Amino acid sequence: MEVLLEDTRGQRQFKSLLLVFLFVWNTAADCLIPEGGPNMVPTTETLLRNDFPEGSEAVLECANGYVEDSGSGILTCRGGKWTEPDLTCIKKDCGVPEEQKNMKFHIFHGTLYGDMIKVTCDEGYRINGTSYRQCIATGWFGSGQCDIVTCNKPLQVANGRSSWISEKNPEYKQFVNYSCADGYTLRGNASITCSKTGQYDSPPPECQEGEYEAVNPSKNTALILAVTFVSLVAVLGVVLFFLCKCQQKRKGSYDTREDLKPELLQFQNL
Repeated sequence: MEVLLEDTRGQRQFKSLLLVFLFVWNTAADCLIPEGGPNMVPTTETLLRNDFPEGSEAVLECANGYVEDSGSGILTCRGGKWTEPDLTCIKKDCGVPEEQKNMKFHIFHGTLYGDMIKVTCDEGYRINGTSYRQCIATGWFGSGQCDIVTCNKPLQVANGRSSWISEKNPEYKQFVNYSCADGYTLRGNASITCSKTGQYDSPPPECQEGEYEAVNPSKNTALILAVTFVSLVAVLGVVLFFLCKCQQKRKGSYDTREDLKPELLQFQNL
């Protein structure tokens, strides 16, 4: 009986030691969750695993905003450590944005992940939304667009009317014509144009009693040119007149009057 009890105790101790050895051996052989590397992170599938025994594999992928340049990102657990990753990740390049109507992009630093570019519109258009675009993991972010500039509907003038009958507001470079009722004369610009600032280039005219004439820039310009031309011709004529007079005086100073000398001699002999 005593011999059997000693054998039983020995077996129990042996089994306990064996279990401890196996536990220590397994613990030493397992790997922890990989930490990743430069611009790399473990995949979602890797993060959801509970253990990584000897010889098991884990996968790394490029971090947000980076794309794979080379390598596979596969790691292997060996001796409780992960092998070095062969994955190389570089910043995502969004490239030059696609052209949009009446819009211009100004690139200052680049088109890589995190870079920002400025957005401007052509003359007569204004930005609607953000005035910049940013390169993110999914591409360019920003929803700005260029809308044409509009002016308020033209004011109505007393005793007159405008040519604008649309329900929409006048747009950039569109013009409005004014006219007066019978018995009234238009004073001011007969036509106003919507400018790039969203304002008209001149105030609306007035319709007044009396003989006034609407200002016509083209007629005024022609009148100024005509007056200038006539003035130049008059000045040139005066200059030529005095030049001719001076020339005649010079010729007279060299006239010896030889044809009068015989008569003078006869007069002296008397």
